[in-house]
Amino acid sequence: MSDQEYVHGHSGREQIRCFDQANTLSELLHHDTRYASGSKVLEPGCGVGAQTIILAKNNPETRFISFDISSSSVTKARALIRHEGMMNVNFLTGDTYNLPFSQGEFDHIFVCFVLEHLKHPLEALQSLKPALKPSGTITVIEGDHGSTYFYPESELAMKTVQCLIEVQARLGGNSLIGRQLYPLLMQAGFQGVSVSPRVVYVDGSRPEWIEGFTRNTFNAMVEGVKEQALDLGLMDETSWERGIADLYTTANDEGTFLYTFFKGIGVMGQIES
Repeated sequence: MSDQEYVHGHSGREQIRCFDQANTLSELLHHDTRYASGSKVLEPGCGVGAQTIILAKNNPETRFISFDISSSSVTKARALIRHEGMMNVNFLTGDTYNLPFSQGEFDHIFVCFVLEHLKHPLEALQSLKPALKPSGTITVIEGDHGSTYFYPESELAMKTVQCLIEVQARLGGNSLIGRQLYPLLMQAGFQGVSVSPRVVYVDGSRPEWIEGFTRNTFNAMVEGVKEQALDLGLMDETSWERGIADLYTTANDEGTFLYTFFKGIGVMGQIES
């Protein structure tokens, strides 16, 4: 995955959005991501370390090797971990399709919000697989923008969401990939595959979710593709602005918002001699 194919870009605002997303969703997505003491875990596509810091804090006796193809993102992730005083993460610049690791080097692999940006997600999983020890596990977490529902309903607001889906598709990604985790993991040859939906439901009784997810994660993500959507002629600017305004009404006290993430786990089978 090249830097240019990351639909959300690498702006300072996008970094803030990544951390808002990670912190808000920490319990929902990661409460059951726990590794045994002494385990060695590979994290591809770590970005600026938004998920890494949560994993490292939740598993202080686990060693993480985290990498990203963007050297600037790796630099920021490394600085974050150092600032937090954590010593259980090493960072590398690397390519998911061309790993420098030995066969069976890792006990576990953790992949979060990566496959949606790749042109060849199945090949990525197949590239990662040899790095796992027999009986090791892979955990994959992805969203699915097609699971978006909200109130008040708005055709223009939904159209802005569709613009995000379309822009990412034209870059070779797939923001609907959450629903495909089970077949992808099965096709990659993992065993004992299980997938669980992680539903985000937001209403006026959850002000921290309104701020952390509806406004600062999802709406900010949609807003981030405005220039691309307009350049592609997917919407005109007036309709876009009205749609975004409608999208923000879902974050009012009378609004509701629903979105689903999917968390898949697979097991590496025994390596045949």
